[in-house]
Amino acid sequence: MGKQESEKTVTGSDGSGRYERKALIDKLYETQELSREEWIRLIEGRTPELSQYLFEKARAVREREYGKAVYIRGLIECSNYCRNNCYYCGIRRGNQNAQRYRLTADEILSCCENGYSLGFRTFVLQGGEDPAMTDGWVADVIRRIKKEFLDCAVTLSLGEKSEAAYQCLFDAGADRYLLRHETADADHYGKLHPDGLSLAHRMECLRTLKRIGFQTGCGFMVGSPGQTPECLAKDMAFIRELNPQMVGIGPFIPQHDTPFRDERAGAFEETLWLLGLIRLMLPRVLLPATTALGTIHPKGRELGMLAGANVVMPNLSPLGVRKKYLLYDNKICTGDEAAESLNSLKESMKAIGYEVAVGRGDYRL
Repeated sequence: MGKQESEKTVTGSDGSGRYERKALIDKLYETQELSREEWIRLIEGRTPELSQYLFEKARAVREREYGKAVYIRGLIECSNYCRNNCYYCGIRRGNQNAQRYRLTADEILSCCENGYSLGFRTFVLQGGEDPAMTDGWVADVIRRIKKEFLDCAVTLSLGEKSEAAYQCLFDAGADRYLLRHETADADHYGKLHPDGLSLAHRMECLRTLKRIGFQTGCGFMVGSPGQTPECLAKDMAFIRELNPQMVGIGPFIPQHDTPFRDERAGAFEETLWLLGLIRLMLPRVLLPATTALGTIHPKGRELGMLAGANVVMPNLSPLGVRKKYLLYDNKICTGDEAAESLNSLKESMKAIGYEVAVGRGDYRL
C-alpha cells in the first residue's frame, strides 16, 4: 500500500469516515486497545458494510482461540424474589404482579441431573438477591452439585454480596460468577437504579470476585434508557481494565410492570456490533449469545455466534417456573430455549458451521 493510500485509510479522506473506522477495527484487532475518543467514533460509526468487516475479524479471532466449539451452560433460575428495586427488572421488589417462587435444593439437583443426561457440564444458578437463599444454603447446594457431578462447573449469578460471602461460595466449589455491571457511567447507573445501589460497590464486587479466584463475568444492557456512546465507551474501558473471563451483553427489553415499560428496546444490530468489538478487545473471552438476543430476533443466537459469540445458555429450570422469571417481556420460555430442544440448538449451530461441545468450556488461559 502506498503512502497516499495508507493516509486515506487512516484519515477517511472520502468524507464519510468509513476508512477511518475500518482502520480503528484493524487497530483493535491488532492491539486490543482504543482511546476513549476512538471508542466513541467506532461505536457511533456502525454501518452494514463495516459490521460485516468487523464480524469477519471477530469470527477469525474466536475460531483461532476456541475453534468451532459452542459451549452450552444449563441455566437454573433458582428464585425470582429480590430485595432490590431496579427500574428495568421484572422481578424487582416493587412488582406486585410477579408470581414469586423459590426452588428447593432437591429441585435444583433434579435440574442438574436432567441437564447432565443431556450433555451439560456447566450449571448456572441464577436468581434475584433473595434473602432466604442464605450463603450457607447456597454453599450446601454447590457442594451437593460438585459431589454428584464431579466433572461439572458451577456458575453463580446471585448479585452483590460481601467478600466473606463470595469466599464462602468459592470455598464450597463454585467456579464462576456472573455480575453485570450494567453501565460504567455513574450518572447513568443512577438512572437505572434506586438510591442505595451504587456503581462503585458493583465494581468493587467484581474486583473482589476476580481477586478471590472466580472466573468472573461482567456486562451491560445495550440501549438501556439514557445510554449514550460516551456511556458505552466507558463500558468498554472498564471491561478492558477488569479483563474478565466472561462478558454478557444483550439488548434492553422493557418489562410491562416496571417504570421503563414504555421505553424503546435496544437495537439488535447494535448488540451484534458490540459483541464483535468485545471479541476483538478480549480475544479469549467467553461471550454468550444471550436469551434476550434470541428474544428480539428469531435467529438472534445464530447471528450472535457469527458476530463472535461462543456460548449459549439453554434453560434447565422446571417448566412450571420459566414464565415466572420474567426479567423483560416476551422472554423465550419454550421451544428452542428449553433444554429439551437441545437437538434443535445443535442443528441450528451446525447450519452456520459450528458445533455444540460437551464439556465445561472453561476460559482458555
